[in-house]
Amino acid sequence: LVRSLAAENPEVRGYRLRRNLGKSAALSIGFSHARAPIVFSLDADLQDDPREIPRMVALLASGFDLVSGWKRKRHDSRARVVASRLFNMVVRRLYGLELHDFNCGFKAYRQEVVRDVRIYGELHRFIPVVAAFKGFHVGEIEVAHRARRFGQSHYGWGRAFRGMMDLLTVLFL
Repeated sequence: LVRSLAAENPEVRGYRLRRNLGKSAALSIGFSHARAPIVFSLDADLQDDPREIPRMVALLASGFDLVSGWKRKRHDSRARVVASRLFNMVVRRLYGLELHDFNCGFKAYRQEVVRDVRIYGELHRFIPVVAAFKGFHVGEIEVAHRARRFGQSHYGWGRAFRGMMDLLTVLFL
């Protein structure tokens, strides 16, 4: 699909990593090649609804540099919802950034943000925190969340532990 879109639209480009290196690596590659003034990230599992994009653009136009999605009504397992809420509460308290859903992959960024915020490891969860530290204006918008139709979640206790370790890494950044 990406190849056919790229063939028809010169502004569409696809990049393939040699192997699965994780979400932060994929975002980093995408950000380094992005040329548009506004860049979007969303997961390929179809849980995010692209019809939310105009609302995100409107919020960027109102003065924000990064708009993060907030999946208020989640279609995930109860354990995942509880873990997410706990993680978000801890991040809010540690960093003082009042977002509800730091881990939502559906985001809109001004080009300056993707150029200035470097991510690696599992730091994709903390892009709003790092952006705010760098002086960017970060906002949030409630977005529709759909049940997963494709793929499977790779989140578990191992990832939760790495996420907590990354909390400490961000403190030192």
